[in-house]
Amino acid sequence: MFEMWVEQVNLYLCFHFMRLNKLIMTIFILVISASACTASRSQSAKNEFKKLYPCPANGNNKGACPGYVIDHIKPLACGGEDAPVNMQWQTTADGKAKDKWERKNCQP
Repeated sequence: MFEMWVEQVNLYLCFHFMRLNKLIMTIFILVISASACTASRSQSAKNEFKKLYPCPANGNNKGACPGYVIDHIKPLACGGEDAPVNMQWQTTADGKAKDKWERKNCQP
């Protein structure tokens, strides 16, 4: 009788351990996938872009550029490079419109 009980406990523990293991692996994969899909933006690439192309509003190579944003010509979410060659100045309004379009039409 005792051996049968031990076997049932072992089966129960194995079953739940496998489920827990599967859950942990699923969470791990989701976390890794989410971090891989997040398009990282390089501050150094942005700074280099500003050095090459001064702000259209005030001509500055550093700091804020009122009314403008730095835009990725080919979006990062679509495989665009985070480099000055893939950046442009864009008005804030145009940037918002493009971002809205990209969220709808350019999924990673």
